Amino acid sequence: MSIEVVVLAAGQGSRMKSQLPKVLHPIAGKPMLAHVLDSAREVNAEALHVVVGHGAEQVQSYFGDEADLTWALQKEQNGTGHAVMMALEHLAESGVTLILYGDVPLIQSNTLQALIDIAAKEQLGLLTVNMDDPTGYGRIVRNEEGSVQAIVEHKDASEQQKAIQECNTGILAVPTAKLHEWLPKLSNDNAQGEYYLTDIIEMSVNDGMPVETLQPEFAEETFGVNNRLQQAELERWYQGRLVDGLMTDGVTVLDPQRLDIRPGHTKGVTVGRDVVIDVNVVLEGEVVLGDGVYIESHCVIRNAVIAPGTHVKAFSHIEDALVKEGCEIGPYARLRPGAQLENGAKVGNFCEVKKSIIGEGSKVNHLTYIGDAEIGQGANIGAGTITCNYDGVNKFKTVIGDGAFIGSNSSLVAPVTIGKGATIGAGSTITKDVEDDKLAVGRGRQKNLDWQRPTKK
Repeated sequence: MSIEVVVLAAGQGSRMKSQLPKVLHPIAGKPMLAHVLDSAREVNAEALHVVVGHGAEQVQSYFGDEADLTWALQKEQNGTGHAVMMALEHLAESGVTLILYGDVPLIQSNTLQALIDIAAKEQLGLLTVNMDDPTGYGRIVRNEEGSVQAIVEHKDASEQQKAIQECNTGILAVPTAKLHEWLPKLSNDNAQGEYYLTDIIEMSVNDGMPVETLQPEFAEETFGVNNRLQQAELERWYQGRLVDGLMTDGVTVLDPQRLDIRPGHTKGVTVGRDVVIDVNVVLEGEVVLGDGVYIESHCVIRNAVIAPGTHVKAFSHIEDALVKEGCEIGPYARLRPGAQLENGAKVGNFCEVKKSIIGEGSKVNHLTYIGDAEIGQGANIGAGTITCNYDGVNKFKTVIGDGAFIGSNSSLVAPVTIGKGATIGAGSTITKDVEDDKLAVGRGRQKNLDWQRPTKK
C-alpha cells in the first residue's frame, strides 16, 4: 500500500509579525515544518508533498537538498481544500494520503500511524480533540448513533453546534482514490468563500464510507501556531517532554523548568549515569554527557562531547569541542570550535580556547587566550597568556611542549615552538623558538629613575 503525505504550508502567518515564513519558525531549534516532515518520515511515507505559498522561495531554499520532497504552489490562499487540490496531480491513484499542517509541529508518528491504519481499511481517519473552549474550531457533528456526519466550521455553525466540544484538528488520512473523486466537487459556498477540506467528511458519509475518529495521546500534538505566544506555549510543552526523557534516563535535573534542549536536526542529547545539570543550562545540537558529568548553572553547550567525570562550572560556553575524562572547565570559560581537552586538563575562569589541544593534566587557569595551539602534557599556562596566532590575514600555530611553564602576561607570537620543560619569564613577548628546558625572557630592561611626581596646581 502506497502512503503519501501532503503538508499544507502556504499560510502567510501575519500574526507572527515576521519576515520569516511561519513554518520556518523554530521549536527546540528546528523549524516547525521540519518537525512535521520528520514525523511523516517515521511512518515510511513513499512521497512527501509540501504545498507552499507565502515565502515559498525561502521555504524551498531551506529544504532544497531534501530529495524526498515534492513541491506544489498555492498562489492564492482559497482554503484548505484548495491547498490540497494544488498537490492532487502529484498523488498516486491508490493507497492512503495523510493531510498534515506545517504550523502544527508536534504531531507524533504513532498518532499518524494509527490514522493510516484506519484509512487502510477503506475508511476515513479523522483526528479530533475535545476542548473546553472550542471557539474558532470546526465542530464534529454526529448523529444519534454517534457516527460522524459532518464538520461545521465555527463561523458557519448554529448556536447548538457551537456547544459541541469535540473539534476538528484538520489532520486526517483518506484513501487516495477518494481524494481524486471528492476534491473536484468542493464548493466555496460558505461564510468564508473558501474551499473547505472538511467538506469531504460529509461526502464520505454520503458515499457510505465510514468516518472513524481518533484522539491523540496528547492534545498538544494538534495545537497550531499562529502567533508568538502559541509558539512559546508549544516550546515549553515540548521542552518538558525532552527534559522528562533525560530524567527518565537517570539525569538529575535540579529544576526541570529551567533546562532548555534544542536538538535542531541532530539526534540530541546522549547521557551516561549520574549526570547532574543545574539551572538555566542550554543544550543545543548533538551533545554527549558521560558518566558523572556535572554541569553547573548558566552554561551553554552546543555540539560537544564531554567525557566522564568532567566538571563544567557556571557560565561556561562550549561549542564543537571534545572534552575528555576528568577535566575541569570554568567558571566563565569558553571552548570554541576545534577545542580538545585531554584527560585531566583544566581551563579556568575567563579563558578562551579555539582550535587547540590542551594536553593531559595541563592547566590554562586564568584570563588566557589559546588559539591554533598544541599544548603537551603537564604544562602550566600563566594568567594573561596570549597565543598571537593571527597576523590579520593568516593563522599560525603555537606548540608548547610537555611540562613547559609559561609565566603570566606572556605573548607567544606564532609560529613558535616552546620546548619540553621550558620556562617563559612573566611578561615576555616570545617571537623565536625556545629549546627544551631553557628559560626565555623577552621583555624590556627595567630602569628605576629619580624623578619628581607631578603635583596638582
